[in-house]
Formats: sequence, structure tokens, C-alpha cells
Amino acid sequence: MQTHSTGFVLTRQSRDVRGQTEIVLWVKTEQGPCRLIVQGDKPVCFVTSHDQANAETILRAGNISVSWRQLPLKSFQHKPMYACYAQTVRDSLQLTTLLRSEGIEVFEADIRLADRFLMERFIRGGIAFSGHSQQKAGYLEYQQVKAKAADYIPKLSVVSLDIECSEKGVLYSVGLHSEQDSRVIMIGAPVEDEAENSWVQWVDSEKDLLLALESWFIQFDPDIVIGWNVIDFDFRLLLKRAEWNKLSLRIGRGKQPPHWRQSNQNPNQGFITIPGRVVLDGIDTLKTATFNFRSWSLESVSQELLGEGKQIHNVHDRMDEINQMFRHDKLSLARYNLQDCKLVSRIFEHTHLLDFAVERSRLTGVELDRIGGSVAAFTNLYLPQLHRAGYVAPSLDSENWIASPGGYVMDSKPGLYDSVLVLDFKSLYPSIIRSFRIDPMGLVEGLQLEEGKGDEQAIAGFRGGRFHREKHFLPKMIEDLWLARDQAKRDGEKAFSQAIKIIMNSFYGVLGSSGCRFFDHRLASSITMRGHEVLSRTKDMIEEKGYTVIYGDTDSVFVHLGKSHVQEDADSVGRQLVIDINAAWEQRLREEYNLDCYLELEYETHYQKFLMPTIRGAETGSKKRYAGLVVENGKEKMVFKGLETVRTDWTPLAQEFQQTLYDMVFHDQDADEYVRDYANKTLDGEHDHLLVYRKRLRRNLNEYQKNIPPQVRAARMADEMNAKLGRPLQYQNKGVIEYVFTIAGAEPHEFRQSPIDYNHYLEKQLKPVADGILPFIGKHFDDITAPQMGLF
Repeated sequence: MQTHSTGFVLTRQSRDVRGQTEIVLWVKTEQGPCRLIVQGDKPVCFVTSHDQANAETILRAGNISVSWRQLPLKSFQHKPMYACYAQTVRDSLQLTTLLRSEGIEVFEADIRLADRFLMERFIRGGIAFSGHSQQKAGYLEYQQVKAKAADYIPKLSVVSLDIECSEKGVLYSVGLHSEQDSRVIMIGAPVEDEAENSWVQWVDSEKDLLLALESWFIQFDPDIVIGWNVIDFDFRLLLKRAEWNKLSLRIGRGKQPPHWRQSNQNPNQGFITIPGRVVLDGIDTLKTATFNFRSWSLESVSQELLGEGKQIHNVHDRMDEINQMFRHDKLSLARYNLQDCKLVSRIFEHTHLLDFAVERSRLTGVELDRIGGSVAAFTNLYLPQLHRAGYVAPSLDSENWIASPGGYVMDSKPGLYDSVLVLDFKSLYPSIIRSFRIDPMGLVEGLQLEEGKGDEQAIAGFRGGRFHREKHFLPKMIEDLWLARDQAKRDGEKAFSQAIKIIMNSFYGVLGSSGCRFFDHRLASSITMRGHEVLSRTKDMIEEKGYTVIYGDTDSVFVHLGKSHVQEDADSVGRQLVIDINAAWEQRLREEYNLDCYLELEYETHYQKFLMPTIRGAETGSKKRYAGLVVENGKEKMVFKGLETVRTDWTPLAQEFQQTLYDMVFHDQDADEYVRDYANKTLDGEHDHLLVYRKRLRRNLNEYQKNIPPQVRAARMADEMNAKLGRPLQYQNKGVIEYVFTIAGAEPHEFRQSPIDYNHYLEKQLKPVADGILPFIGKHFDDITAPQMGLF
């Protein structure tokens, strides 16, 4: 029966079946899950007309069957193109390898079949489809599918999954938390009060646990699986134990097993595909949404976001406790297991992470579980438009990569200031792209215009770049996103607004990345170097009005008003500066380039007190490091940027000391007694709980050969102790180590053997913090803390 429906694409894959291709799309609709099967869509790549005859001969000799078609398409070098259609995905991979080995350039061969199917139809999440439908167990299957784009926001069912296991990876239990059902599947005999503990499902063995997990997925059928390190730990182990128990772990829709793919670059990273379901890892999704935390442990993130978590930080204490609970108190382990599931659910709800992933997919067409994905997002949006304009996209070519200048950072004027304003360009790089028509195809078309003759149609960029005034896509893409974001802000849709902001701001990074097929140093440089010009000229405009710009960074300028201003007066100055400078930029772009101006300076902050420190041990001003005092909603707030308080490689000792000391100086209080007292208490051992360094090992331990930093020394000592105690080694493959400085050097916090070196903490933690601000009021740490000389 031919039926029509609308839904949201959850998973996509392509494969070869009986000599032809098959694209399988799992879609969530209001009627439930649907499996769409598209057959016979041919993989396509492109070669130039010049290479076509040679390519045809090579493929015939290689016994690879293809069909050719000349299309009204050309390369960025204006060469006419042929499309080469393969019969199967396997053939398309072979022909690409074969042709490239013979020196023939193959264009767009890396675009996966399912991605191209969706991309060319502008399908971004939402999909309208028709076909012959047939009811299957738990879903509808559609054959002979036709599909097009649709605007559809899905209601997705979610389960939070977490496992508990022994140190050797033998499963104890699996926790599952969803709106429909919360339970822990636990190996063991039922305990008393079974009615009270009906949320625990008891099974006899690990194999029974895995079979119960399969049954749970069939019964409750979630669209999304979330967890904490859920792919590289939980699912990696579940699949390993399923293999050991000779099971397929059929937890996909249609009782299909998951597919595991190991990363080529990182042995500790894998990817999982579960047909019809999406796995979202909490850590990866938070990072993609630009969240950042001092530590990415579930306990640490849940404490920071929710104000709750568990206090078992040491992996061995945790393991010992889990083993003890499994042997003697399985109900406590079940509660512990389910608590992890609930914490992850609450983090996703609190941060609107699922909404963010859905909106990102609706905006760009990337998969819900795509980590990062800026290049894929740009390709999805840009490629179909490029084809319709008559171009084939260039191949990846990192050999010609030339770095573009980064964001503009002015030399700073160090000092302790009253009343500093921060003026900030709203989305500077996107607004430069819009204003100056910066675009990959626009560059190709602009360079084609003859110098002199085509100047009225070309806009000069940097490093030889020229952009066509009318033939471009990216400025319109930015404009549409910009308008959508403004609407999302008005509607209070934070996840949507954040998704748009990340995508919009990623376009510059994509164009400046050697991993992007559209990279051209003239493109990226025409954005960043224009940014340099905008910031430098803005500084001049401000100083012409009698104020001093003490610093500038990428899209912000810091303006000293010359004397202390009350908040109302500072706001008035800030608002007027913004009006004047925006008007000046509008006039300049109209007169010099005959362009509409989308540069928009905003008044962001008034710092009542502001510190611009020097580079440590020098007279020169710092960059990307400052502190200030602001008033928000009638309350004072200290802001630290790039200083010890916000850096994870400084101790809590330095951070606590800095926050109080700077607050005192900003309020013109005499801090001498505080500095002396804090130093003495440190020497007396009263601050021992604040002395722990916490650093990430960037490489495996055995890779550190010549220079052995303190954290590596501490990690080696810790693993020597772990080995003596018969524990698993913790730090051989990177990780985070906590250590303290002793008179014998750095030692692991957990296994400290020597007395603490308190002078190290005075010299390396307290003194640098104090001398970052005290010299601006004529004082120094050593003078304040030196023992008083008696009078004779």
C-alpha cells in the first residue's frame, strides 16, 4: 500500500545487497519508528573531461563497471566535468583507489551515499516520505521510497544507561532510567521485601543479564541512549561481554545488532551504530555544545551543574566499594547504579542537550550523534547549492595549506584602572563574511573577473582574494542563521540559539581548516585580516574621542574612561560610543566599497576596577589575562580571565588566595595583614588541603623520556605503588594525576611519603599571584612576608 508520512531521521546507512546499493533510514514519526529502504541509488564521483577517456580505460581494465554522464558542471579551475556512477558502494571505493593510483583526480568521492541522498534533497532531520508500507514487529517498513525535506520536530524517547562491573570487566549490573521504566538488571538471588524492590530485576548469570537487556530494548524501544563515557566504556564492554557469551546483543530496532568501529587515530576511541537508535555520550555532547569543566568526571560535572553528585573520587576506593557491595549489599549497588543513570538524565535535562542535538541536526543535516562535525555541517549546507550553480566541490588538498593569521590581539597597557568599558563586535567573523561577501564560489567567480574591468563586480579581500558581489551563498546562509538566532532569543529557545551560534561561528574555522575541501588561504585571511583592520580602526575611532584603548582581543576593545565613573554615567558613555562607531562603519563601507554594513559593536561591560597585569617577570603587558570587578543586578562580581583562579593547573591554594587578595585591592583595602597571615598559615600546615596539583597527562607514560615534568614523576610513583598493592595501573595511558610538592619533589597525593615543601608553595603559588597585582599599589610579596627585623 502506498502511504505518506513525516518524521525525523535517526540513523542512516548504506550497503550493497545483491549487486546494488541499499540506503536504510530509520525515522521517528508520530505513528512510531519507520524503516525506509531506498534501492539502486548509484554512488557518484566526478572527473574532468580531460581525464574521462583515460579513466574509462583504466576502469575497464580493472573490471569495474561504471556509467558516464557529461554534466553542465565545472571544477573551481573551470574545467568541464563528467559524472562517474558506480553500481555498488564497494565498486565506488575501488574505482577511487584505482584512479588515484594512476594520478587521476577524483572529485567528491568521499561523500557517503546516504549523506548525498539526504543532502541533495535538503533533508536536515525532518523528512517527508512515501512508499509501499508493511507492518513489521515494532515498526513500519517502507519500500520504493521517495523523500523530500520537511520541517518536523520529533518527540524522542530517552534511556540513560550505566553498567557496573568488576575491575576485570565482568558485568555485575546494568542500570536503565527512562520515563517509561527505571530498573537495574542485577546478577544475583532476589532479596527480601521483593515488592519494595521491584525496580531490581534479578538474573542468574551474565548471559541472562545481556538477554534481559535485549528484552528491555524490545519492550520499551527508546530512540536515544544516553550515558557518561557510554560508548568507549559501557558499550565497548557490553559488546565484549556479549561476544564472550556468544551473543549478538540485538538491541537495535528490528532486533539488529550494533556495529562497532574502532578509531584509526585513537586506540581509546570507538564509534557505535545501533540501527534505529542514537547513542549520545554526555561528555562528547557537552563539548560539542561548547561546555567546559575543570574535570569531566560525572561526579564533578553533576556537582558543578546540579549541586549534587557522589564523593567517591579515587578509582580504587570506588572499585573496592563496588566489589564489596556486589558481594554483601547488592541493593546498595543497584541504588548506586541507578543514581548514575539519573544524574546523567538530569544533566541532559538541565543543559537541554538533546534539544541542542536535534536543533543542530535540523539546521545542518548532520547526524544527531555527530561529535564536532563543523566541516560536515558546512559541506551539507553548501554542496547542494554549489551543484545547482554549476560547480563540483574541490578535493581535500592539505599539501597547499597556508596558515592564515589568527584573531587580532593588541598589545596591552598594564595597570590597575578605574572604569574600563568592554565593547564587543557581535559575531565579528560572521558579520565580516556578510558585509564583504566572503564565499568559496564567490572567490572563484571574483578571481575570474578581469582586474580593472570587473572592479564594480568584485570586492577586494586580502592576500590576492577577490569576491563577486552577487554570486555567493555563504553571506545568505549567515543572514538566515542570524535571523533565526534573533528569533530564537526572542522566543527564549536557548538550545536553538546556542546551536545556531556555534554553527555560525564555526564557518570561519571551517574555511581556515586544512580538513575542509573549500579551504583557501585567501578566504580565511580575508576574514581574519579584515578583523584586524576593523579592530585597529575602531581603536583609532575611540581614541579620537579622547578615551584610551588599553587592550583589544579578536572582537573586543577595552576602553579606559580616564577616571572613575558611576555605573549610570559609564553606561551612558558606552551606549554613545557604540552608536557613533556603528554609524562611522556604516558610512565607511558605503563610501569605500558601496556595501551594506553588518558590523555591529555592542556595549558589553563596565568594570569598576580592572587589572591588566604584566607578563610574569617583565614590564610588558599580558595578553588574554585580566581581572575586574563588575556590578550585575546590584551585586558585585569578580571576573577572572586567563589568571590562576580559572586555570586548572594551579592549586586551590593559589586560587583562594587570589580571589580574596584581588577583592581587597579592588576595594582599596590594606591587604598586608591578609598576605602575611595567609603565608604563615600555609607554612604552619593549615592549608594542606589546598596544596594538591591536578594535571592531565597528555601522552602515555612511556613516551616521556628526556624531560620528566612533575606530574609524570608523580604518576610513575603512583603506578609503582599500584603494582605493589596488586591494583590495576592507572596512569600508563594518559589520565589525570593529583600530586603535591614535597622536599623530595613531586609525589602522588594518594601515596605521599615525604614532608611537604611549603617554601615551594610560597615561591611558586602565592608569590606569583600576589606580585601580579601588588606592584601596581607600590608593594611586593617578599617585602610584606619578610620577617620583621628587630630594632637594636
